[in-house]
Amino acid sequence: MTTEWHSVHEGQQIDSRTLRQVCGLFVTGVTVITTGVDGRADGATVNSFTSVSLDPPLVLFCLHRQSRLHEVLGESGGFAVNFLSGQQEYLARAFAGRKTAGFSEVAHHRGAEGVPILSEALAFLACRIVDQFPGGDHTIILGEVMELGIPRRHQEPLIFFRGALGALEEEQLGVHPILDG
Repeated sequence: MTTEWHSVHEGQQIDSRTLRQVCGLFVTGVTVITTGVDGRADGATVNSFTSVSLDPPLVLFCLHRQSRLHEVLGESGGFAVNFLSGQQEYLARAFAGRKTAGFSEVAHHRGAEGVPILSEALAFLACRIVDQFPGGDHTIILGEVMELGIPRRHQEPLIFFRGALGALEEEQLGVHPILDG
């Protein structure tokens, strides 16, 4: 069997469509970032989330510079990362567009930091913003975890792969721990 490889070398232009295709082969979880202040609440579906540090507890996500969430984040100074379960694709889609689901339509509560948290999320992290960095057409938002919870134990996560949302397979084959070294 012959495999055809397309490779872009130094000095050649990387086009955004090809980059998106290649990065789409990396499986990510799906989150909804929520924030709000003074009764105002908003959210956006994000898969560019990662844990940065355990001590201090830091996480980050990337947000498009033109996202409607920037203004509310600036006002609130905090956010919640809501990890979605495999059964919550509807929530991912509801918060993915320019016009998102109204919070009156979604079960939520306020965390200790005052940010809205999706009550039926698989898990959540409530954070305060500690820094922001430019990242091309995105802003990298660094947050310190102030509160966390796992409201929905024993559910599979929602994942993003090759541009599609889906749940993990029911049967997990060969579960092995990842060693941090």
